[in-house]
Amino acid sequence: MEDEALAAKFARLGCATLVDAVGRIHSHPAHIPSMTSPSPDRPLFGPAATISFMPYREDLNGPGLDFGHFYHEALKSTPLPGQVLVLSSGGYPEVSHGGGTKLSRADGSGIAGVLVDGRLRDFDQLREYSFSTWCRGEAVRWGGDTVMPYAWGVAVEVAGVCVAPGDYVYMDSAGGVVIPSASLHQVVVVAEEVAVEEAAAERGIRDEAARRRG
Repeated sequence: MEDEALAAKFARLGCATLVDAVGRIHSHPAHIPSMTSPSPDRPLFGPAATISFMPYREDLNGPGLDFGHFYHEALKSTPLPGQVLVLSSGGYPEVSHGGGTKLSRADGSGIAGVLVDGRLRDFDQLREYSFSTWCRGEAVRWGGDTVMPYAWGVAVEVAGVCVAPGDYVYMDSAGGVVIPSASLHQVVVVAEEVAVEEAAAERGIRDEAARRRG
């Protein structure tokens, strides 16, 4: 699969190199600061399907508008393989946006993972699931009385970065990067060039240091 090969290549290149590559192509912010994962050795890569969260309002939280409804609609609205479900914070990045129970519906579904600009509960459960999970940190208190899902298939904000449905998201222990889908293959080419340049620069520095010592 092409996306699996790209995921392996992105993991090899690393987040910093990818951020540099995106910066050579686009002028908008694209890098996400480091986040927390139940399994930090599992990078995240795939096209975004989005859910926008908002501060809780009882009169807008009607029957049938639970997380499961928004989850299925978001994935249907961006029907691409290996999706990354991206949840905005709704203005409350320190509040739980879900946990092992809500996200159990994604286990075995084929999604690549979940990126949340908020906290998640039940890291022990999430660690056992088939997808990668990255968020602001672990929570113990339910957050449904503070934030609620409000829209799907719309552009959302994650740590000051715009994520549109279909954008490619990469996340590892160093941080994350958001890549417009139309630029994906160009970013790969430029990232490979950046990696070569960095390796050459390192060799040059080491050679100079060796000459000074000698």
